[in-house]
Amino acid sequence: MTRREQLAAYGAWLAVCFLWGTTYLAIRIGLETLPPMLFAGLRFLTAGALLFPFVYFSRGARLPKGREWVSQIVIGLMLLGVGNGMVVLAEQWVPSGVAALLVATSPFWVVGLERFFRDGERSSARAIVGLLIGFGGLVLLVAPHLFGAAMNGYYLLGAVAIQVGCASWSAGSVYSKHHQTDLSPFMAAAVQMLIAGVALTLLGTTLGEWRVIHFSARSFSAFAYLIVFGSIVAFGSYTYAMQKLPLSLISMYSYINPVIAVLLGWAVLAEPLGWRVMAATTIILAGVALVKTSPTRAPQETTPLPDSTEAEPRREVLATAQKACSVGTN
Repeated sequence: MTRREQLAAYGAWLAVCFLWGTTYLAIRIGLETLPPMLFAGLRFLTAGALLFPFVYFSRGARLPKGREWVSQIVIGLMLLGVGNGMVVLAEQWVPSGVAALLVATSPFWVVGLERFFRDGERSSARAIVGLLIGFGGLVLLVAPHLFGAAMNGYYLLGAVAIQVGCASWSAGSVYSKHHQTDLSPFMAAAVQMLIAGVALTLLGTTLGEWRVIHFSARSFSAFAYLIVFGSIVAFGSYTYAMQKLPLSLISMYSYINPVIAVLLGWAVLAEPLGWRVMAATTIILAGVALVKTSPTRAPQETTPLPDSTEAEPRREVLATAQKACSVGTN
């Protein structure tokens, strides 16, 4: 890799660290006048419509074939449709920084989902400890809004919605690793955005959101920002960095995004930044770090594998999914 390529790769990684951290603020601002499902749906429809002709005509990327359409539909609905849709829904009631912290717990879901796969790895002690630590951070963050004078049912609803989104995103990430193709990542992204965009727009239409949609200068700016920078530029930067830099470095963005989101929410929207939020941030990210750096153990089998190399792809699939799953609910 030349020095210019190296600088470009690190620049792309820094862009991912910053841009995906800003999307939570943009979502919160957009929701000031935009209904959640149409907001998310029109964002992905527009981003997909802009990305698709570029990758199809300019780069000559092929369309999905046969059963690839099934996997792309499933992945698009699980990652962007439910995964991102629930985050947008929740940010009506939950501060943007808190939403980012809740999304950062996605790797915890992978630990549990691994056990649903017959050939999945068993969680290590470090992963289980990380899971418990992260859960403690969640309790610290959410508990004050569940009891006493500060009780807020909508806050709880938002927190639950985000966890539903995290579960869907994590399941979709693991599913995608078991249904890999040679489809261009840019074509896959465009198709998944269009699929999720159609689904969310139809849902918003069914809910009657067209009657209340209204673009102000602030909400339109947030909408455009999410399309250009949150979807197209950030994903392009992520894909480029993935081709040039080690996954261990790239995955560090998932620790930086929540910090940026919390600070921006505090600086721009005056969201609370007390000791509880700062402590929860530290505890949750410590738990995530333990989970994402934990070794995996292959399950004991009554019949030995005929070739020891057969176990390695399994380890690779779930370890990679665990590191990648906190990408895109943004």
